[in-house]
Amino acid sequence: MSDEFLTDEEQVEAIKRFLVENGPWLLAGALLGAALLFGYRYYQSHRNGRALAAAALFNQMTAAVDRHDAADARRIATQITGGYDGTPYADQAELTLARLAVDDGKLAAAETLVAHVVDSTKDDELKKIASLRLARIEIAEGQPDQALKSLSGMQPGAFAALFHEVRGDALVAKKDRDGAIAEYRAALAASDPRFGDNPLLTLKIADLGAAPTAAPTPPAPPAAAPTAPRGPSSAAVASGASH
Repeated sequence: MSDEFLTDEEQVEAIKRFLVENGPWLLAGALLGAALLFGYRYYQSHRNGRALAAAALFNQMTAAVDRHDAADARRIATQITGGYDGTPYADQAELTLARLAVDDGKLAAAETLVAHVVDSTKDDELKKIASLRLARIEIAEGQPDQALKSLSGMQPGAFAALFHEVRGDALVAKKDRDGAIAEYRAALAASDPRFGDNPLLTLKIADLGAAPTAAPTPPAPPAAAPTAPRGPSSAAVASGASH
């Protein structure tokens, strides 16, 4: 029978029967929904709190770097990488540790740290920056071929000038003068014109005995106009006529 034909008492009884039969499932669903909502809110709160804590440590680390306190900077950076792995702050902390290792002459340790950032970061722009630093370290270690490999297969985007410059440095290390000049010139061409010429690039090109830009190719000489065949001179004609 349709509900519209039930009396008030019958409708109340029908509701009671529905609650008796389905009440446990409804209650379980409500509890599950509340638990999921609480869990999501807790996760968001935990995540935000974790990010704030990592940011605070990051600020402390950069302050230590600015005041040239390498020991404190290293301590805080290690704390960030250990407690906040997988965050952008951990990536930056690893790059800071790599910088400190370079300052200490520990190039192999620096290479390992930067290579980890290249492989693990989710930030495409940071990946490019880390790749550039990795290539510079590899050049310093006498591995120019590996440096070129570290910069291959990547779209440099806004870092095009730097990619060309570091490739040029690697080619200088390989004694490839012409290739290095071409890369340095490409770096100049890709530089932001708002900041003028890059004096360091200009100096690198000059050290290789070249000009900042390639000399223009001289135009080809114009083709000679075709010469009409010459007939007998008037003197020869006159001479022949006299005979």
